[in-house]
Order: sequence, then C-alpha cells, then structure tokens
Amino acid sequence: MKRSRGAAVPRAAPFACAAAEGGLTYRRLPVCARFTSVVTGAIDEPASVRQRWGVFDSMPIVTYAIIAATVLVTLRAFKDVALTEKLIFDPYPILQFKEYHRLASSALLHLNGGHLFGNMFTLFFFGRAVESLLGVEKYLAIYLGSIIGGSLLSLYLHRHHEYRALGASGGVCGVLFAFILLLPDAGIIILPIPVPIPGWIYAIVYLVGSFFAMKHRWGNIGHDAHIGGAVIGLLIAAWMEPRAVARAPWLFLAILVLSGLMFLYLWKNPLMLPLKEFLSSRPVHSRPPKTSSSPSEDEINAVLEKVARSGMHSLTAKERQILQKAAKR
Repeated sequence: MKRSRGAAVPRAAPFACAAAEGGLTYRRLPVCARFTSVVTGAIDEPASVRQRWGVFDSMPIVTYAIIAATVLVTLRAFKDVALTEKLIFDPYPILQFKEYHRLASSALLHLNGGHLFGNMFTLFFFGRAVESLLGVEKYLAIYLGSIIGGSLLSLYLHRHHEYRALGASGGVCGVLFAFILLLPDAGIIILPIPVPIPGWIYAIVYLVGSFFAMKHRWGNIGHDAHIGGAVIGLLIAAWMEPRAVARAPWLFLAILVLSGLMFLYLWKNPLMLPLKEFLSSRPVHSRPPKTSSSPSEDEINAVLEKVARSGMHSLTAKERQILQKAAKR
C-alpha cells in the first residue's frame, strides 16, 4: 500500500481519508481533518503581531513559490509514473542506494487533487503568517527541516518494511506547530465547530491523537511523518526564536515532554506493540534462543575453515556432525 501525507482542508471530515492503490502504501495527513486556517491573532491582527515581533510587511513569496512548485510537480506526476517512482519516499532505495533526496522530494507529490488542495490550502494560511513573522530563511528552515524530520522518523519505523509515502504534511505540520509556538493563544477554527480553539490545545490534542492513530494503524495515514514534522518544526522555531519559548514556556515544555515520551516509546518499541510489552523487562524483538541441536554460524564457519586448511580427514566426529546438521538446513 501507499500512504499519503496530507494536510488540513476547509471542511469537516474524518482525520484519515487514505486510499490504497496497486498494493502499495500511501500515507497522507488529513485529506480530511478538514480544519480551516482562520487564525485570530496572526491574520486578524497583523499590526499587533508585527509590532510584537518587530517584523515588517512583506509579500510571502516563498510560501507562494512552494505552493506553485508543489502543484506543478504533483500535476506532472499524475501523468508521469517514472517521475513519481523517482521522487516518492521509499526506505529501500534510500538505505540501499543512498537516494537521500527522497526524504524531501516526496513532499512534492500528492495522491490526488483533494490531497494536494488540503496541504496547500493550509500552507497558504499558516505559511504566510510564519514567513511574515520570521522571514524567508527561518521559514524555509522550518518547512524543509520538518519534511526531512518527518521522513527520518518514518525511515526509522519502516526501515524493514515495504513502505512508500508521499505528501507535504510533515512540512505543513511543522509550519503549523511553529505558528502555534509563536502565537499560542491564536485561535484555530475546525469546521463545522464555529468556535476558535486555542492553538496550544490543538497542538497537544493533535500530537496525542496522531500517536494513538499511528499505534492503532487508523487509516492508511502517515501519522509518523505528521508527528516528526510537527515536533521538528516546533524545535527549529524555538531554536531560532527563543523569545517564543520565553513567552510560552509551559507550551514548549509540555510538547517537549510529550514528544520525548513518544519518541522513547517508538525507539524502544518500533513495532508499536502494546504498552505492557514496552514495560516488560524482556526485549520486544529478541530472536528465539538457539537450540543445541542447531549449530551456530560461527561453528559452521570454523569447521569449513579447518576443512579448507587441513582437509576433511582432519575433522573430529563432533565437527563432522556439525557439517551434517548444517547440510540439512
């Protein structure tokens, strides 16, 4: 299956509209999760925001350029399978052939028009706000760093799996969480609920919800890329704008602790088995113990080296028995 990484779009729907095609795995962030980027405090009060952060009016050129490039590449890839195969996230060519560009290039691909619209619509609102607040260089660092961060988490979790993914949701989540750190009290409206939800509440609920959705494999959604992108985006924003952390230390600490616990769980338990397995003293991925009737690779190699050096006649009865058992494997 392929999975698509998606982002928010402007009307209500479940958090995981994934589709399976061709026996591969696409992941996508909410092609559904349809939340609008109606932001109070950043878009509705630009003057106060600029005064607070000391930035000036500017055209969010980078946001528009990212959207344009993503739309063009995605539309081209709809008709060009070879282009999709070259850019899509896939652990095997990344690890075996060092095709590291796939960690970022997969963000230029989308599953369908709805998936593309969802990500770009959300980026259009939150991206413009973050770019205006932080400037081009910091904004690019957050977007690209979040894409790569989400892909690296996916690579760790799926390094032994047949897994393919596409979509810009890792970067979009990173930009969204950077925005929430910068303006934690700004409201996010999730239609059809007409009441703005404080950004800090959304951030915590989203992380917890994505973790459980990933753990229980709800939908063909790349929740791992969403979590990785969101956390990396927030950390990069905090590193480049320490004033934001000083203004909302409780939010930064809460997300840091929460994400740290999630990553610890995934590091110790990458197959996301039940919590009791994580707390158990026995290793989750331990191999079954070797029995005395089955010779080890080292024993077999030692016997073969002796044969090559001194011939079959030099073997003891035990060494001959090892060879016989190895031949029956």
